Amino acid sequence: MIITISGMPGSGKTTVARMIADQLGLEHVSMGALRGRLAIERGMTIQELNDLGEREAWTDKEIDDHQTKLGKTKDNFVIDGRTSYHFIPNSIKVYLKVSTDVGAKRIFNAVRPDEEKSSSVEELKQKNIDRTASDKRRYKKYYDIDPTNQTNYDLVIDTTTKTIDQVTNQIVEFVRKKVHSEKLIANHKV
Repeated sequence: MIITISGMPGSGKTTVARMIADQLGLEHVSMGALRGRLAIERGMTIQELNDLGEREAWTDKEIDDHQTKLGKTKDNFVIDGRTSYHFIPNSIKVYLKVSTDVGAKRIFNAVRPDEEKSSSVEELKQKNIDRTASDKRRYKKYYDIDPTNQTNYDLVIDTTTKTIDQVTNQIVEFVRKKVHSEKLIANHKV
């Protein structure tokens, strides 16, 4: 079983993916962490890498090739990444959304080493809006996809007013029902 977690900045993708992996005894893989390491290795912030990515495809291609390979060669993992649903089509696809205000508040004090510190929640909110727009331009240009299109997913959850535990439990319950239903269909017992 492969579960892909995509979503908006501050929606809880990585935290939820890690918790689901723990609950289900699966491996966790984070594309954001891989992109962050790629940026740091090149002496850049993630935003600088994203800006460069609008002109040069390699900034996404390395990570996306890795996702594609994982989806074809491994099983039993949870992966968080904005395009994971696309590059691993044989997955249970989850999208997490959140209001831009709440998303910015959640990540304001949780700066990663590949991100530049924002001076305020409002500044971070604008950076998140700009980053999402940059992502959409790159993914449209290189892959003709829109990772914010919620019809791409099996389950969409608004995390704005939910706890991480509530979101995690909702996804785990959905996954268990889906897997059980697929087993019944496979055994022709429906």
